[in-house]
Amino acid sequence: MDTITIFRNRADRFNQLLTKVDGRWDAPTPCTDWAVRDVVRHVIDTERDFLDRQQLPLPNQAATDDPAQAWHSHAEAVIDLLSSDGVAERNYEGYFGPATIGDTMANFYGWDLAVHAWDVARAIGEGNPISDAEARELAAGAEGWGAALYSDGICAAALPVNDDAGDADKLLAKLGRDPEWTAA
Repeated sequence: MDTITIFRNRADRFNQLLTKVDGRWDAPTPCTDWAVRDVVRHVIDTERDFLDRQQLPLPNQAATDDPAQAWHSHAEAVIDLLSSDGVAERNYEGYFGPATIGDTMANFYGWDLAVHAWDVARAIGEGNPISDAEARELAAGAEGWGAALYSDGICAAALPVNDDAGDADKLLAKLGRDPEWTAA
């Protein structure tokens, strides 16, 4: 699957979850001290920051108090940008060496979207949006980051999990998330 499709699929899933928030923007999430609205702001801000650093600024977002609308507008702008001639294939020197814009958006920021989709789903009482097959893919990506996975602001220390846990639960525990977390 090409990088634009991977990012689009993960952005669409995130968008679908946000349509189910139903006003619960202040609901706590598994991300310590973050409500659902904070998770949405995080994914928008980090993606915009990366693209700005690559001299690929997105248009200014219209002011809105609706996090779902802010995400939807942002995701459309990112996909339009990635679909522009040569943007996804553009090379740059990444944290782990040579990379492309598309690969980073799909496999780092898209990875972030997949994990934060779980955070939002748990906050609003939805089921786990990460299949075991996707969890294995995401875990393989995380393995490549080594100790950087646990850098400040990335993931908390891994949590213990039963040996018979599913791949999604193992991934979540590896990322410092309690797979059994539920909103109070």
